[in-house]
Amino acid sequence: MKANGKKGENVYDSVKLDNLPKFSDLRSKVDVVIKQSSWWDLYGVDWAITGIFVALFPVSLLLIRSESWVNIGTGIFLLGWMHSALATKNGHLSAHGSLSSNKSWTRPLSVLFVEIIGSFSEELAYDIHIKEHHPYTNIVGIGDSSTWKMPFLPRYVYMFVAPLLLPPFTPLVSIAGLVEKKAFFGLVKYCVRAGFGLFVLVYSLMNVSHCSLWGALAIVWASRAMLSIPYIHVNIFQHIGLPMYAKESKPVRLYQMTTGVLNLPRSPSIDYAFGHSIISCHVEHHLFPNLSDNMCLKIKPVVSKFLKNSTLPYNEKSYMNRLGLFLEKYDTLMVNAPPITHFVGIQ
Repeated sequence: MKANGKKGENVYDSVKLDNLPKFSDLRSKVDVVIKQSSWWDLYGVDWAITGIFVALFPVSLLLIRSESWVNIGTGIFLLGWMHSALATKNGHLSAHGSLSSNKSWTRPLSVLFVEIIGSFSEELAYDIHIKEHHPYTNIVGIGDSSTWKMPFLPRYVYMFVAPLLLPPFTPLVSIAGLVEKKAFFGLVKYCVRAGFGLFVLVYSLMNVSHCSLWGALAIVWASRAMLSIPYIHVNIFQHIGLPMYAKESKPVRLYQMTTGVLNLPRSPSIDYAFGHSIISCHVEHHLFPNLSDNMCLKIKPVVSKFLKNSTLPYNEKSYMNRLGLFLEKYDTLMVNAPPITHFVGIQ
């Protein structure tokens, strides 16, 4: 039995659909690791990393205050790295409830990291990521990452220029999405929260770093644009170009996640800017989305061994490999509609 319509079309043809391993078997192995883990493993490591990045905030402000361009550049870099770690890494984890065992903290933490610090609507983030992307990963028209596509842009503009406009467009996209959803109370809450977060940042730059208003706004843009190119890249590298499915022929969860998700190699700069669950443990994250970054890293050997010992793929590619693929096949992957993989399996 085949995963795709044409014989030899790709490696997924070799998956033995009539002998798929059970997700419950993998779950039981991962549960052993979780039960043997301390609070430090489950949550503490990620909170310690958060503390380190928070401590970089006053350091970055003081560096930007300097008259040395080297110090100013370093300060902007640290400010951008801190922003990404809190808004992207912690925003992602908080949306999944992965930062605390007390689930009543899920929404407040998500509001803090996604909305106040990240300037994106927490309500929209929940709808797009938790309600659509995860349950419908690589399902065409629902969770196929098509929200990241801009087919009207040439490849080099999309890959290397357009991401730099992400900072000013983030609040505009949030406002447009909430208006389209007719969530007017949510719109008011978003404007207050995101506005407060931006006010605190600009106020700090003006009063601690001695920037003018326009200078502070320019630094906010520059710092948030600093990692916007790899941010866009990793969001398309992980899913687009892998098998896509129709909703009516959605495969079993273990097959869907292992064929439709890809890990990138570890890299200190982007690992701690975006998180292990987004970079090097994305397969593990899609299989066990409620685990923290540190726990995704901890279960990685168990998951990879289980999948490699089965007929299922464990997708791993380098950043440069995926970048080359997208530049070469930009029209196929990013302009045209994604082709649906013909799935014939035991449901």
